[in-house]
Amino acid sequence: MSGGCAVRFLGTGTSHGVPMIGCRCATCRSSDPRDRRSRPSILFEMGSGVRVLVDTTPDLRSQALAYGLDRVDAILVTHCHADHVMGLDDVRRFNVLQQASIPCYGDPRTLQELRRTFAYIFDGADEGGGIPRLHLCPVGGPFSIGGETFTPVPVWHGQRGILGFRVRDFAYLTDCSGIPDASWPLLAGIDTLVVDALRHRPHPTHFTVEQALAVSSRLGPRRTWLTHICHDLPHDATNAALPAGVALAYDGLRIDI
Repeated sequence: MSGGCAVRFLGTGTSHGVPMIGCRCATCRSSDPRDRRSRPSILFEMGSGVRVLVDTTPDLRSQALAYGLDRVDAILVTHCHADHVMGLDDVRRFNVLQQASIPCYGDPRTLQELRRTFAYIFDGADEGGGIPRLHLCPVGGPFSIGGETFTPVPVWHGQRGILGFRVRDFAYLTDCSGIPDASWPLLAGIDTLVVDALRHRPHPTHFTVEQALAVSSRLGPRRTWLTHICHDLPHDATNAALPAGVALAYDGLRIDI
Protein backbone atom coordinates (compact mmCIF):
# COMPACT_ATOMS: atom_id res chain seq x y z
CA MET A 1 0.00 0.00 0.00
CA SER A 2 1.50 3.31 -1.03
CA GLY A 3 0.53 6.73 -2.29
CA GLY A 4 -2.11 9.15 -1.16
CA CYS A 5 -5.74 8.45 -0.48
CA ALA A 6 -8.55 10.89 0.23
CA VAL A 7 -12.23 10.69 1.01
CA ARG A 8 -14.82 13.00 -0.51
CA PHE A 9 -18.19 13.31 1.24
CA LEU A 10 -20.73 13.32 -1.59
CA GLY A 11 -23.72 13.38 0.76
CA THR A 12 -24.19 13.64 4.53
CA GLY A 13 -27.97 13.82 4.98
CA THR A 14 -30.77 11.48 5.90
CA SER A 15 -33.11 9.52 3.65
CA HIS A 16 -35.20 12.72 3.25
CA GLY A 17 -32.21 14.94 2.58
CA VAL A 18 -31.93 18.49 3.90
CA PRO A 19 -33.83 20.66 3.20
CA MET A 20 -36.79 18.33 3.52
CA ILE A 21 -39.74 18.67 1.18
CA GLY A 22 -42.37 20.94 2.69
CA CYS A 23 -40.33 21.93 5.77
CA ARG A 24 -39.85 25.54 6.81
CA CYS A 25 -37.57 25.06 9.82
CA ALA A 26 -34.49 27.26 10.23
CA THR A 27 -32.10 24.54 9.02
CA CYS A 28 -34.14 23.78 5.91
CA ARG A 29 -34.27 27.51 5.12
CA SER A 30 -30.61 28.10 5.97
CA SER A 31 -28.34 29.93 3.51
CA ASP A 32 -25.30 28.03 4.84
CA PRO A 33 -24.33 25.52 2.11
CA ARG A 34 -23.22 23.09 4.83
CA ASP A 35 -26.87 22.79 5.87
CA ARG A 36 -27.76 21.41 2.43
CA ARG A 37 -27.34 17.66 2.76
CA SER A 38 -27.91 15.14 0.00
CA ARG A 39 -28.31 11.43 0.68
CA PRO A 40 -25.30 9.75 2.35
CA SER A 41 -22.35 8.63 0.25
CA ILE A 42 -18.57 8.93 0.15
CA LEU A 43 -15.92 8.51 -2.54
CA PHE A 44 -12.44 7.11 -2.01
CA GLU A 45 -9.98 8.98 -4.25
CA MET A 46 -6.73 7.01 -4.49
CA GLY A 47 -3.46 8.52 -5.60
CA SER A 48 -3.31 5.95 -8.40
CA GLY A 49 -6.45 7.49 -9.91
CA VAL A 50 -8.75 4.68 -8.78
CA ARG A 51 -12.13 5.89 -7.51
CA VAL A 52 -14.28 3.76 -5.19
CA LEU A 53 -17.86 4.86 -4.55
CA VAL A 54 -19.69 3.89 -1.36
CA ASP A 55 -23.44 3.61 -2.10
CA THR A 56 -25.36 4.94 -5.10
CA THR A 57 -27.86 7.38 -3.64
CA PRO A 58 -30.86 8.88 -5.47
CA ASP A 59 -28.70 12.02 -5.67
CA LEU A 60 -25.77 10.33 -7.45
CA ARG A 61 -26.15 12.26 -10.69
CA SER A 62 -26.20 15.67 -8.99
CA GLN A 63 -23.36 14.64 -6.66
CA ALA A 64 -21.21 13.56 -9.61
CA LEU A 65 -21.85 16.84 -11.41
CA ALA A 66 -21.20 18.91 -8.29
CA TYR A 67 -17.84 17.32 -7.51
CA GLY A 68 -16.52 16.45 -10.96
CA LEU A 69 -16.89 12.70 -10.58
CA ASP A 70 -16.30 11.15 -13.99
CA ARG A 71 -14.87 7.76 -13.06
CA VAL A 72 -16.00 4.92 -10.77
CA ASP A 73 -13.78 1.85 -10.62
CA ALA A 74 -15.76 -0.01 -7.95
CA ILE A 75 -18.88 0.37 -5.84
CA LEU A 76 -19.31 -0.67 -2.21
CA VAL A 77 -22.88 -1.08 -0.97
CA THR A 78 -23.56 -0.79 2.76
CA HIS A 79 -27.15 -2.08 2.43
CA CYS A 80 -30.10 -2.02 0.06
CA HIS A 81 -32.26 0.76 1.46
CA ALA A 82 -33.60 3.26 -1.06
CA ASP A 83 -31.49 6.22 0.07
CA HIS A 84 -28.34 4.15 -0.52
CA VAL A 85 -29.03 2.38 -3.84
CA MET A 86 -31.69 4.13 -5.89
CA GLY A 87 -29.11 5.96 -8.00
CA LEU A 88 -27.71 2.67 -9.28
CA ASP A 89 -29.07 3.26 -12.78
CA ASP A 90 -26.87 6.37 -13.12
CA VAL A 91 -23.83 4.09 -13.06
CA ARG A 92 -24.44 3.36 -16.75
CA ARG A 93 -22.90 6.75 -17.59
CA PHE A 94 -19.62 5.59 -16.03
CA ASN A 95 -19.87 2.37 -18.05
CA VAL A 96 -20.01 4.49 -21.20
CA LEU A 97 -17.10 6.69 -20.16
CA GLN A 98 -14.92 3.76 -19.11
CA GLN A 99 -16.14 1.15 -21.61
CA ALA A 100 -16.11 -1.45 -18.87
CA SER A 101 -18.29 -3.25 -16.37
CA ILE A 102 -17.95 -2.10 -12.76
CA PRO A 103 -17.60 -4.44 -9.76
CA CYS A 104 -20.14 -3.96 -7.01
CA TYR A 105 -19.25 -5.28 -3.54
CA GLY A 106 -21.64 -6.09 -0.70
CA ASP A 107 -22.73 -8.80 1.68
CA PRO A 108 -24.74 -11.68 0.18
CA ARG A 109 -28.09 -10.40 1.47
CA THR A 110 -27.55 -6.95 0.02
CA LEU A 111 -26.51 -8.31 -3.37
CA GLN A 112 -29.56 -10.59 -3.45
CA GLU A 113 -31.77 -7.57 -2.76
CA LEU A 114 -30.05 -5.61 -5.51
CA ARG A 115 -30.80 -8.43 -7.95
CA ARG A 116 -34.46 -8.30 -6.98
CA THR A 117 -34.81 -4.49 -6.88
CA PHE A 118 -32.96 -3.99 -10.16
CA ALA A 119 -33.98 -7.17 -11.95
CA TYR A 120 -33.77 -5.46 -15.36
CA ILE A 121 -30.01 -5.05 -14.82
CA PHE A 122 -29.26 -8.60 -13.76
CA ASP A 123 -31.81 -10.94 -15.33
CA GLY A 124 -30.53 -10.50 -18.88
CA ALA A 125 -34.03 -10.06 -20.30
CA ASP A 126 -33.82 -6.36 -21.13
CA GLU A 127 -31.77 -5.78 -24.27
CA GLY A 128 -32.28 -2.03 -24.39
CA GLY A 129 -29.34 0.34 -24.57
CA GLY A 130 -29.60 1.96 -21.14
CA ILE A 131 -28.61 -0.81 -18.75
CA PRO A 132 -25.81 -0.46 -16.19
CA ARG A 133 -23.07 -3.05 -16.56
CA LEU A 134 -22.22 -4.38 -13.12
CA HIS A 135 -20.81 -7.59 -11.73
CA LEU A 136 -21.67 -8.44 -8.15
CA CYS A 137 -18.90 -9.44 -5.73
CA PRO A 138 -19.98 -10.92 -2.39
CA VAL A 139 -17.69 -10.07 0.51
CA GLY A 140 -17.16 -11.87 3.79
CA GLY A 141 -13.81 -10.43 4.79
CA PRO A 142 -11.08 -8.01 3.63
CA PHE A 143 -10.67 -7.49 -0.12
CA SER A 144 -8.41 -5.39 -2.34
CA ILE A 145 -9.22 -2.65 -4.85
CA GLY A 146 -6.49 -0.63 -6.53
CA GLY A 147 -3.87 -1.83 -4.09
CA GLU A 148 -5.88 -0.77 -1.02
CA THR A 149 -7.34 -3.21 1.49
CA PHE A 150 -11.01 -2.69 2.34
CA THR A 151 -12.21 -4.34 5.54
CA PRO A 152 -15.97 -4.83 5.95
CA VAL A 153 -17.16 -3.86 9.44
CA PRO A 154 -20.53 -5.42 10.38
CA VAL A 155 -22.80 -3.03 12.30
CA TRP A 156 -26.43 -2.98 13.38
CA HIS A 157 -28.99 -0.79 11.61
CA GLY A 158 -31.90 -1.47 13.92
CA GLN A 159 -32.34 -5.24 13.81
CA ARG A 160 -30.62 -5.56 10.45
CA GLY A 161 -26.95 -6.25 10.01
CA ILE A 162 -25.27 -4.04 7.41
CA LEU A 163 -21.69 -3.11 6.53
CA GLY A 164 -19.39 -0.27 7.36
CA PHE A 165 -15.92 -0.19 5.84
CA ARG A 166 -12.38 0.44 7.02
CA VAL A 167 -9.51 1.59 4.77
CA ARG A 168 -6.12 2.25 6.32
CA ASP A 169 -6.84 4.11 9.59
CA PHE A 170 -10.22 5.41 8.37
CA ALA A 171 -13.63 3.89 9.18
CA TYR A 172 -17.04 4.73 7.70
CA LEU A 173 -20.10 3.64 9.70
CA THR A 174 -23.26 5.08 8.22
CA ASP A 175 -26.79 4.00 9.20
CA CYS A 176 -25.56 2.56 12.46
CA SER A 177 -27.42 1.98 15.73
CA GLY A 178 -25.07 -0.54 17.33
CA ILE A 179 -21.68 -2.20 16.93
CA PRO A 180 -21.43 -5.96 17.58
CA ASP A 181 -18.75 -7.17 19.97
CA ALA A 182 -16.88 -8.87 17.12
CA SER A 183 -16.59 -5.60 15.16
CA TRP A 184 -14.82 -3.49 17.78
CA PRO A 185 -11.43 -5.12 17.10
CA LEU A 186 -11.83 -4.28 13.40
CA LEU A 187 -11.92 -0.62 14.41
CA ALA A 188 -8.94 -0.65 16.76
CA GLY A 189 -6.32 2.02 16.13
CA ILE A 190 -8.28 4.14 13.67
CA ASP A 191 -7.24 7.76 13.19
CA THR A 192 -10.44 9.02 11.53
CA LEU A 193 -13.99 7.87 12.27
CA VAL A 194 -17.11 8.74 10.29
CA VAL A 195 -20.21 7.68 12.19
CA ASP A 196 -23.98 8.04 11.98
CA ALA A 197 -25.41 10.77 14.26
CA LEU A 198 -28.96 11.41 13.12
CA ARG A 199 -30.16 13.83 15.81
CA HIS A 200 -30.33 14.29 19.60
CA ARG A 201 -33.64 12.45 20.06
CA PRO A 202 -33.52 8.63 20.15
CA HIS A 203 -34.21 6.68 16.96
CA PRO A 204 -34.64 2.91 16.60
CA THR A 205 -32.17 2.49 13.71
CA HIS A 206 -29.65 5.32 14.06
CA PHE A 207 -27.22 6.62 16.67
CA THR A 208 -28.03 9.86 18.39
CA VAL A 209 -25.30 12.47 18.70
CA GLU A 210 -24.69 11.31 22.28
CA GLN A 211 -24.39 7.67 21.21
CA ALA A 212 -22.03 8.58 18.36
CA LEU A 213 -19.86 10.52 20.80
CA ALA A 214 -19.73 7.47 23.06
CA VAL A 215 -18.46 5.36 20.16
CA SER A 216 -15.85 7.99 19.37
CA SER A 217 -14.76 8.14 22.99
CA ARG A 218 -14.34 4.36 23.15
CA LEU A 219 -12.32 4.16 19.92
CA GLY A 220 -10.26 7.29 20.54
CA PRO A 221 -9.65 8.50 16.96
CA ARG A 222 -7.84 11.76 16.37
CA ARG A 223 -10.78 13.05 14.35
CA THR A 224 -14.48 12.12 14.24
CA TRP A 225 -16.92 13.30 11.58
CA LEU A 226 -20.66 12.86 12.10
CA THR A 227 -22.86 11.97 9.11
CA HIS A 228 -26.42 10.94 8.18
CA ILE A 229 -27.54 14.22 9.73
CA CYS A 230 -31.17 15.38 9.83
CA HIS A 231 -32.53 18.92 9.91
CA ASP A 232 -32.58 18.91 13.72
CA LEU A 233 -28.84 19.68 13.67
CA PRO A 234 -27.91 23.09 12.22
CA HIS A 235 -24.27 23.05 11.21
CA ASP A 236 -22.73 25.94 13.12
CA ALA A 237 -24.78 25.67 16.30
CA THR A 238 -24.25 21.91 16.54
CA ASN A 239 -20.50 22.15 15.93
CA ALA A 240 -20.17 24.78 18.64
CA ALA A 241 -21.50 22.28 21.19
CA LEU A 242 -19.35 19.30 20.12
CA PRO A 243 -16.13 18.30 21.87
CA ALA A 244 -12.71 18.96 20.39
CA GLY A 245 -11.89 16.66 17.50
CA VAL A 246 -15.54 16.05 16.58
CA ALA A 247 -17.53 17.91 13.91
CA LEU A 248 -20.43 17.50 11.52
CA ALA A 249 -19.36 16.41 8.07
CA TYR A 250 -20.84 18.27 5.13
CA ASP A 251 -21.39 17.68 1.43
CA GLY A 252 -18.20 18.34 -0.50
CA LEU A 253 -15.82 17.92 2.44
CA ARG A 254 -12.56 16.25 1.40
CA ILE A 255 -10.12 14.73 3.87
CA ASP A 256 -6.83 12.90 3.47
CA ILE A 257 -6.44 9.48 5.05
